[in-house]
Amino acid sequence: MNNEMLWVLMAIAGYLLGAIPFGIVVSKAMGLPDPRTVGSKNVGFTNVLRVSGKKAGILTLIGDMGKGWVMGFAATQMLQQEWMILLVALAPFLGHLFSPFLGFKGGKGVATALGSVLGVEPAIGFLLLLAWVGAVAMWRYSSGGALTAFGLFPLIASLARPTVEFVLFSAIISGLIVLKHKGNIERLWNGTESKIGQKKP
Repeated sequence: MNNEMLWVLMAIAGYLLGAIPFGIVVSKAMGLPDPRTVGSKNVGFTNVLRVSGKKAGILTLIGDMGKGWVMGFAATQMLQQEWMILLVALAPFLGHLFSPFLGFKGGKGVATALGSVLGVEPAIGFLLLLAWVGAVAMWRYSSGGALTAFGLFPLIASLARPTVEFVLFSAIISGLIVLKHKGNIERLWNGTESKIGQKKP
């Protein structure tokens, strides 16, 4: 199989893997409420953690990060050209945001994006993870942690891996995450955003 065909197949596989809503899968498997019907109605880690507890939240986080990491890492092992690697790493993130299993809706993509970056560039992924965890520990806002980490991503990319392809990769991911957090940004500004550990009515 030639390289061009391989990256296309990997990108399609990555998109479909990314489209699996682990928050819903975990919740149904554990007999818990569908996250689309409770709390913020988001399918991601934070909402599952808030409404269904730590075990379900952690399993959702592992699933969502894992699907990004698997495709990012596989791409670095099987492909040579940077733009092909990064498109494959981007695919599960896009699948998570625009899942065909959920009517082309989805989560906010933070965990999947972190997994993809960790798979492609572990050192940068680890820095983003530290920024996310550090900001959450300081302010207890999951959205604040995500916006901090991915607000820094293009800057870190331009310093640590300043290729056009990787900086563009970072800008696309960060831009989409900011757009997905529009409502959170408004609530943070108004002081009404829910904190980690705070039950959502």
